[in-house]
Amino acid sequence: MDVLLDTHILLWAWADDARLSKKARAWMASPDTRMRVSVVSFWEIAIKSSVGKLSLQAPLPELAASLPDFGITLLGLKVEHALKVASLPFHHRDPFDRMLIAQALHEGWRLATMDNQFKPYDVPLANL
Repeated sequence: MDVLLDTHILLWAWADDARLSKKARAWMASPDTRMRVSVVSFWEIAIKSSVGKLSLQAPLPELAASLPDFGITLLGLKVEHALKVASLPFHHRDPFDRMLIAQALHEGWRLATMDNQFKPYDVPLANL
């Protein structure tokens, strides 16, 4: 199964946060799960940490360098992803979340999130 991780799922996995359930941990460790994280998540983390809304346990470059250790592949931003955003309804106005939804839809992947605001979109969600 191909899955795009929402930013908070990436951060929870990286920090071994207790909010990441046993079910989610098992699902992420499964060899059948091919995890991706968007460059958009790194943009979001960079902005939020630089303005003091997010505290990181280690520098952001370390997170990027550790992706292979977690079995996570980085997804770049494509023009098709940006174009897909234009067709999304405005259930949710967060630009980072809207881009992650567009990327998952365009790529045909599930989106791993605990954010209930994603549910109104026609994007398959990972069952966490």
